[in-house]
Amino acid sequence: MNPMKYKFKFGFLTLLILLLFTQETFAQTYVPTKENLEARQWFAEAKFGLFIHWGVYSVLGDGEWVMQVQNISIDAYERLPGFFNPVEFNAEEWVKMAKDAGMKYICITSRHHDGFSMFDTKLTDYQIVRSTPYGKDVLKDLAEACKKEGIKLFFYYSLLDWHNDDYFPRGQTGNGIAGRKEGKWEDYITFMKGQLTELLTHYGEIGGIWFDGDWDKKNANWHYEEIYALIHSLQPQCLIGNNHHEAVKPGEDFQMFEKDLPGKSTQNFASKAEDIGELPKEVCETINGSWGFNLQDRKHKSDKELIRYLIKAAGYGTNLLLNVGPMPNGKIQEEHVRSLEKIGDWLALNGETIYATEGGMVPPSEEIVSTQKGKKLYLHLLESKANWLLPSFPEEISSMRFYRSGKSVKHEITDYGLLFHVPEQEQDQVDTIIEITMK
Repeated sequence: MNPMKYKFKFGFLTLLILLLFTQETFAQTYVPTKENLEARQWFAEAKFGLFIHWGVYSVLGDGEWVMQVQNISIDAYERLPGFFNPVEFNAEEWVKMAKDAGMKYICITSRHHDGFSMFDTKLTDYQIVRSTPYGKDVLKDLAEACKKEGIKLFFYYSLLDWHNDDYFPRGQTGNGIAGRKEGKWEDYITFMKGQLTELLTHYGEIGGIWFDGDWDKKNANWHYEEIYALIHSLQPQCLIGNNHHEAVKPGEDFQMFEKDLPGKSTQNFASKAEDIGELPKEVCETINGSWGFNLQDRKHKSDKELIRYLIKAAGYGTNLLLNVGPMPNGKIQEEHVRSLEKIGDWLALNGETIYATEGGMVPPSEEIVSTQKGKKLYLHLLESKANWLLPSFPEEISSMRFYRSGKSVKHEITDYGLLFHVPEQEQDQVDTIIEITMK
């Protein structure tokens, strides 16, 4: 028997009963529990998380889509696990890095589009413990480190699978990969339910499940009602997000935007402005130009760009999930580590203006972003200039000061709006922050 092919273990009774129970019993409209609503509130206030794209594709150093990009056959790709031995992986170092950067949660790929599972699943031998010389469950180590440091753990889970024969009929991607066979879609759904059950019963409390790949088969029956009900039945507080690039579907707990702030629509897969809902929001972005480790990627964003993206995300009322793509040895690229350190330094001084805020009353633009907590309004000035005018400022001001120095800001309310002056010595090249207390 080929150990690389998926093998279903339907014998363990608990899982089978749970799957049947979920399918027959939970086909109903989702009503979030108290625990779920509290988790949503926490998520909306967290503002900053670490995304980790890591898998056997890192061995080739050409990103997480390398299987499709190079049209690598099933047989050839199945050799990669034999080269994956991340002996320098240290979960505690990863979590400490995220915490020092001011991040409140981590989302890691449990399984990407290549179908390889980065955890000790019983449903296939095509997984890190049984198919690699490393032979350890990195998700378990990460879960333990997150619990120790008070960081919530989310699991990315790909709906799309270029390896599993039961992902059939196939979708828009991976069709140049030789060796793919036909199978049964319903068996694939059962397989996914089984893996999600494992992820939600073997790794402690999970912050959320981050789905991706719906866009590969837009007209497929993904059985979301059953899958979402299963997740919420196992862990009611577990948040569900789905990167389908559409308005949220019933059962989802937050809305995500890929490489785009809500409503900006600069990407060809961006959600339309009318699809933006009222749920907590998250935008995911890369430090360089790639999600998975790419040896040739030289598009590293500057510290200024990354900090400003975090500020803008908060101004749009959304979290920022910032990605790293670890190398096959288990280390994170030094330039990524340094960038996260710089963001952490900035948040240590200015985090009050980001965490637990909402998008402020001043609409975001390229020049200015605002965040708000009750009567406190924070203006983030992204352009270095002396004189500012905010048209039609709607509130009476009790006080107005520069956030870092504490000095009062010279201002007046005119017929044209709020006029104020920023001396050169108060201007910051990354972000000049003004705190306004309103009456």
